[in-house]
Amino acid sequence: MLAYLGKRLAASLLILLGVSIVTFCLTVMIPADPVAMIAGRNSTPDVREQIRHQLGLDKSLPEQYLTYATRLVQGDLGRSYARKSEVGPLIASRLPPTLLLMLAAICAELLIGVPAGIYAASRRGRVGDKVAMTLSFMSVSTPQFVVGLTLLYVFAYLLSWFPLGGYGSFSHLILPALTLGLAGGGWYSRMMRSSMIEVLRNDYIRTARAKGMSEWRVVLKHGLRNAILPIVAMIGLDVGIFMSGVVVVENVFGWPGVGQLMWQAIQSLDIPIIMGVTIVAACFIVLGNLIADLIAPLIDPRIRLR
Repeated sequence: MLAYLGKRLAASLLILLGVSIVTFCLTVMIPADPVAMIAGRNSTPDVREQIRHQLGLDKSLPEQYLTYATRLVQGDLGRSYARKSEVGPLIASRLPPTLLLMLAAICAELLIGVPAGIYAASRRGRVGDKVAMTLSFMSVSTPQFVVGLTLLYVFAYLLSWFPLGGYGSFSHLILPALTLGLAGGGWYSRMMRSSMIEVLRNDYIRTARAKGMSEWRVVLKHGLRNAILPIVAMIGLDVGIFMSGVVVVENVFGWPGVGQLMWQAIQSLDIPIIMGVTIVAACFIVLGNLIADLIAPLIDPRIRLR
């Protein structure tokens, strides 16, 4: 286990190094001048040159990246151009709402996708299977902002069951989590169906049926444990995706998380926040995949960590 963790941590550091290089190169290519953003329109050339020197923009690109990487290792994500504050604490203040939404969305995905996939696999080729897969295809294909606005209009505006937006109570959480859960649940149901169909073809499933065990007991007791492994891997990916990919949903529902911060930074071309959120999301993706790999052997003892 320790040897495996050592290998994965080394690989994770290389991945994060690659992400930092790619992100730095992309932000350099953005046609925006941070000096003009900080100094303002009426600034003199001397003031601009002084700011450029303070930011280290008068150095070569390799020197700029080395400075950025050195600060990054020390936990310094830089200083926001627009907000005039440190990026690290700014992202940290937005993490709790996003983590709460991420947890609720993953629960919604599982509650929607796993039962739908099991139901479709147990009725392969029948009407129930076709209906479930059609609904999953629709949920995956529909843009999240359309789903979010529809849920807001029906359940918040027409029926007044939930608030129109904001953050602070459980009722505020349901609609944004359901919006994310419907799209993810569609992917989960399709993956669960494929995995369950493959598992149900195995000899031990036929043996369990021959012993007179009920079909649902065969599916839930013997099939689900082995078919759930791809879902565990997808959850690991979703951890990182939700950290940076909930930009639209958080803005639709006025959710004060990392996604909303990222959207505001994109609008103002606040490069330090964009880079900071990207690095934090990459860390969560790596961490999520590592946790998924460690959980897999607990579900299926036949899996060995190497």
